[in-house]
Amino acid sequence: MLRLSRRSLALSMPALITLRPSSGRAAEDKYFDSAGVRIRYVEAGQGDPVVLVHGFSSNVENQWVRSGVMPKLADRYRVIAFDGRGHGLSDKPHDPALYGPEASRDTSRLLDHLGLRKAHVVGYSLGAHLVAWLVTDSPDRFVTCTLGGACGRFRWSEEKTAEVLAEAAEMDEGLQRSQILRLWPKDQPPPSDEQIRAQSARALAGQDHKALAASRRGGLRLVMPEERMAAITVPAIGIVGSADGYLADFTALRQINPRIDVTVIEGAGHSAAPGRPEFVQTLDRFLSAHRA
Repeated sequence: MLRLSRRSLALSMPALITLRPSSGRAAEDKYFDSAGVRIRYVEAGQGDPVVLVHGFSSNVENQWVRSGVMPKLADRYRVIAFDGRGHGLSDKPHDPALYGPEASRDTSRLLDHLGLRKAHVVGYSLGAHLVAWLVTDSPDRFVTCTLGGACGRFRWSEEKTAEVLAEAAEMDEGLQRSQILRLWPKDQPPPSDEQIRAQSARALAGQDHKALAASRRGGLRLVMPEERMAAITVPAIGIVGSADGYLADFTALRQINPRIDVTVIEGAGHSAAPGRPEFVQTLDRFLSAHRA
């Protein structure tokens, strides 16, 4: 268990941090203890707090800085982004029980660490699954909820469980073939073996494959009945690309909870949507309409 020093507590106060988009890094790494797992986070800007939760096999820089989302939001908000457990510079446990809901609670524990009662919370892909679970479990921690590229595991089946387990088994070996094929843009021809190998190598360079496999397996504990998603009353939106395989899930979400608006980015696949200007523009309009 990490003991927080006075210096660590001081670092939990708001700070002006300069983003360096050209280098793709956010300055001044900070850390907090999340139930025994050391989590790295960064901050930028001032204003209403906005927490960003990235997707599977990504990190703060790849998901939020290089896409331009964090630098643009930091002009108007206090933006807080963290490397999820198993990713980036955070701890990488190999026990699946330390992922799923435990990974979801990293957001609320970060708010506790920073002395914040609630915040706008934005998740993308795996991050959106984590945020969807948390907003149904602890809605009092949310000013707003944004689900990008995924919207919670409320439409589930034995086939999807088998799919997750197969992808985790591949990940154990440092492979990502099945996941790449599942998330490939629906309006493009299937990728070649060369494209699959190249994309897998880029995504997994320097990663802990066993931790990522544990994250996939632990994510099965995020499955929930659709009644939980239907009961969400926190102001919420979805943002998804028209070529994203998750679009059907957003359509189903709108049917069970019409309070949640969904913006579709035309021509965007799963990986490309956060870098499209429509993504941050939609997000900024939504946050501005629901100031804390």
